[in-house]
Amino acid sequence: MQLKQLKPTTPGQRDRVYVDRSHLDQPNRKQNKQLFQPLRKTGGRNNRGRITSFRKGGGHQRAYRVVDFKRKQPQGVVRAIEYDPNRSCWIALAETPEGTCFYILAPAGLKKGDVIQSGNELDARVGNAMPLKDMPVGSILHNLEKLPGAGGIYIRSAGCSGELIQKGPKYSRVRLSSGEHILVLSLCRGTIGTLSNPNHKNENLGKAGRARWLGRRPIVRGVAMNPIDHPHGGGEGKSSGGRPSVTPWGKPARGSKTRRRSKAKTFIVQSRSH
Repeated sequence: MQLKQLKPTTPGQRDRVYVDRSHLDQPNRKQNKQLFQPLRKTGGRNNRGRITSFRKGGGHQRAYRVVDFKRKQPQGVVRAIEYDPNRSCWIALAETPEGTCFYILAPAGLKKGDVIQSGNELDARVGNAMPLKDMPVGSILHNLEKLPGAGGIYIRSAGCSGELIQKGPKYSRVRLSSGEHILVLSLCRGTIGTLSNPNHKNENLGKAGRARWLGRRPIVRGVAMNPIDHPHGGGEGKSSGGRPSVTPWGKPARGSKTRRRSKAKTFIVQSRSH
């Protein structure tokens, strides 16, 4: 999984840096039809058809890979490590003894032929999923649940990992990859290991066209718009806005807190800003 750079034979290849994917396997869609679903894009529009998220739209057609975030299968053998266009880390195709196939997030170091398990009181081996109460303190984990049996929602991006810092009879303390410490029920499951593709953050697209293939539209500055489109718009010549930076709807864009108040905030032991 090393970074590669092409010879600058074209302007688009001059600055491009990408992760080598030659070691990955090609997906067999005919054999595993149930693991592929159509993915409908929103184009940044809500249920009323109005644009609520700018700079989204277009992009290459994708198929969604159904990933088992709940780790419902007790045992499986890794058959392939594949690329997933819908996420930054690799995914692993595993097969149960009964012949059922399922996808999981592939941790670093997982290879074809490895046996992965999910349950209680297992060995703390890479790829095994178990409750926090059964993990040794100091374990490196990913795909952590917020509620028991709900499926992992924490630590799912490429190269990320958390650490089990403290265990208790009811709650356990986990350090997330952002540096934040949270309390999670000890019955919640996590998967041992660090997620694959750590060099994803070091990629360079090289040209604007490649961003369009990913569904990212151009960024337009507010001062370049008309007054009806943005509070910074209008003015004679090249104006600088004339007011503090705000969103297209007039809310402060810098310095104001944007995090919503929720019940989950009571389980944050240490903020990521510390």
